[in-house]
Amino acid sequence: MKAQERRKSIINLLLSVDRPISGGEFSEKCGVSRQIIVQDISVLKGQGFDILSTHNGYILQKSPLKERVFKLKHTTEETEDELNTIVELGGTVVDVFVWHKVYGKMVAPLNIFSALQIKQFIEGVRSGKSTELMNITGGYHYHTVRAEKEEILDKIEFALNSKGFIAPGI
Repeated sequence: MKAQERRKSIINLLLSVDRPISGGEFSEKCGVSRQIIVQDISVLKGQGFDILSTHNGYILQKSPLKERVFKLKHTTEETEDELNTIVELGGTVVDVFVWHKVYGKMVAPLNIFSALQIKQFIEGVRSGKSTELMNITGGYHYHTVRAEKEEILDKIEFALNSKGFIAPGI
């Protein structure tokens, strides 16, 4: 895992949990030494991430990243194109959620930010292990997307809309 991808992974993990994460846990997940993790945390702090070091591990106080929720509709065959569009433009697909008429809001964390993660997700769905959450709502679903700047989110929205993936209405 390259440094930039590893740092993105660190931030995504910090954003997805409500507890401190130890350097050892990051080290294990990223396949590098704890010293490399300490250096990565230092670089991330320099980039504006408010990461607090505690005796229990690292906590992200505040993120400079921007987020936007997109309402989408497409077929299962178009999922890979949808995810690639978001990731290639610099976004992270934080989660997917649907509004079920009986169960209410159903959310699944994704934290997809690389081509490899998209490939693994698509293989999981195509293997028949499970189906996509959007299938219970006729293809309608929402993604929370995170990026470094609003301009990136604007480009992602434009690209998704150009491909007909943005669902009509609010």
